[in-house]
Amino acid sequence: MYEYIELLNVRREFDIGDYIIISLDDITLSIKKGDFIVIFGASGAGKTTLLNIIGSLDKPTSGHVRVEGVDITVMNEQVLASWRTINVGFIFQSFNLISTLDARENISFPAIAWNAEPEHVNARVEELLQLVGLTERGDHLPFQLSAGEQQRVAIARALMNDPPLILADEPTANLDQKTATIVINLLEKIKNMPEKTIIVATHDERIAKLANRRFTMEKGKIREE
Repeated sequence: MYEYIELLNVRREFDIGDYIIISLDDITLSIKKGDFIVIFGASGAGKTTLLNIIGSLDKPTSGHVRVEGVDITVMNEQVLASWRTINVGFIFQSFNLISTLDARENISFPAIAWNAEPEHVNARVEELLQLVGLTERGDHLPFQLSAGEQQRVAIARALMNDPPLILADEPTANLDQKTATIVINLLEKIKNMPEKTIIVATHDERIAKLANRRFTMEKGKIREE
């Protein structure tokens, strides 16, 4: 029986002029469905690269990534785009909202690829706005929202298509303590949703309390604590 996610000798190199930077150094890792994983490590340790490769935003220089037994490293970009839409919700440190779309439109954006019925999309958006506590802010543009509100919109967007895998890169790093607590509480709600696997790169020890597995990265290597 295969694991939900398997990384097999994954290496990622970046060619910077006369230098080669090894961001991931032959990582082998297995993740079970339903795991809540936190990854600690200094800036440049490889955490973001690891998330990007698991989520298919990047490809390894060598090695393989399998999700439910399917090798995503051999998929072409068109197939990967569809795969990501169905399987992965991303939460970024910098929120990555579309500045010209209001909160409702940003949340619904992942559903465009589905050609879903407008009634279904609208109902799902309202459900998610309620989940993140922003029902009254749905028609606001990103610049009209606080940093914490933008991150809550980003979390709702990550959940739009109900993906089984949530990847979060420093989701509380740009937030004050009070606002970060709101985001952590939302991560706990996601943890309690059925069939959700969550991987978070973070420096926040409060997020670690939610996790059932904890890893540290250093110089492209990873170890479980």
